[in-house]
Amino acid sequence: MGQTIIEKIISSHCGAIAHANEIVVARVDYVMGQDGTAPLAIRAFKEMGGTKVFDRDRVAFVIDHSAPSPNEGVSALHKLMREFTGEKGFRLYDIGEGVCHQLIPESGEVGPGSLVVGADSHTCTYGALNAFSTGVGSTDLAGALISGRMWFKVPETIKIVCNGKLAPGVFSKDLILYLIGEVTADGATYMATEYSGEAVTALSQEARFTIANMAIEMGAKAGILEADEKTLTWLKRFSDLAYQPVSADPDALYARVLEIDASKLEPQLAKPHRVDNTAPVSQLAGKPVQQAVIGTCTNGRLEDLRIAAGILGGKRVHRDVRLIVAPSSRRVLLDAMSEGIIQSLVESGAALVTPGCGPCVGTHNGVPSDGETVISTANRNFKGRMGNSSAEIYLASPATVAASALTGKITDPREFI
Repeated sequence: MGQTIIEKIISSHCGAIAHANEIVVARVDYVMGQDGTAPLAIRAFKEMGGTKVFDRDRVAFVIDHSAPSPNEGVSALHKLMREFTGEKGFRLYDIGEGVCHQLIPESGEVGPGSLVVGADSHTCTYGALNAFSTGVGSTDLAGALISGRMWFKVPETIKIVCNGKLAPGVFSKDLILYLIGEVTADGATYMATEYSGEAVTALSQEARFTIANMAIEMGAKAGILEADEKTLTWLKRFSDLAYQPVSADPDALYARVLEIDASKLEPQLAKPHRVDNTAPVSQLAGKPVQQAVIGTCTNGRLEDLRIAAGILGGKRVHRDVRLIVAPSSRRVLLDAMSEGIIQSLVESGAALVTPGCGPCVGTHNGVPSDGETVISTANRNFKGRMGNSSAEIYLASPATVAASALTGKITDPREFI
């Protein structure tokens, strides 16, 4: 019997031929924690009797969720992370460097065939690089820090084939929101989602990160794409490692195969308070918004900022809207500055915040007021997600968010493209 991409990667890391639903112990290639989870992992590490990490070159902590620190309690946790990484001798990405899910791909340490664990649910983002990458709890992270190994139940895979090409004004965020609505929030629980088809291969590498990033919003343990020349070219910017792409066998067994015609899609949004509560923009256009957010690990990359600036350039954000922009990394910020994108966005009325998670987690930046409506490029719109349970969050592409910031209401971005 053939194997899926996930089954092949796990097999190469556990020393045996592995198939769905089997329990294996596999070595990991990279381990990551962030400031919301690493402090608990440090405590568990010490309780387990850990003295050193398994490989200082394959571990990183990132301070991105509450960066810079909003209060003394968080500052103490950040200090704990700085002291621990200094003592153990591995990499710490400190405030202002960016979101973990942008920084780890930029490290060049993750690529096709890699097996990665991170104490953050959106670690599945690296599946865009043809890696098996998944989120784990802080205690599991501590075990991986010590041993460089972890147990897994090999996930079944849903194959999602996206035929056709996305129409102008429709982006990868619209595609993944539509797919989440089709599969539902728990339709892929503890499975992997494998994306293919003309619409997927036509996407840029940056756009593919958006697809993989939101696999968890279907309940999936991982989302994965095949690697092609776009993937390898992107990786060459950051790494000289010779990665070998992994593809599924023709006779691989899938739990389900879902095919869609992506050419028929219009811009999509996720309505409060579920990511699978999706609808086309034509059903929601005209809804007033008070805050717009462009950024996060889902859509804070250079391509996303470029798309937004293309719509906002030379215009002013609506007087009743606050537009917040959070680049996904310092590198992205510098690249956007050199292209003039940041100047264009700021001249349009955007407020620029530190590269990192920004308003997404609701701990320090951009907390909305009671009854306000937010349109955001983030990946979650749960009640209270941005720090106020009385606000409503709509999820959309950078183009839809930018267009809506201009008009003060949910707007079809194709009006500006």
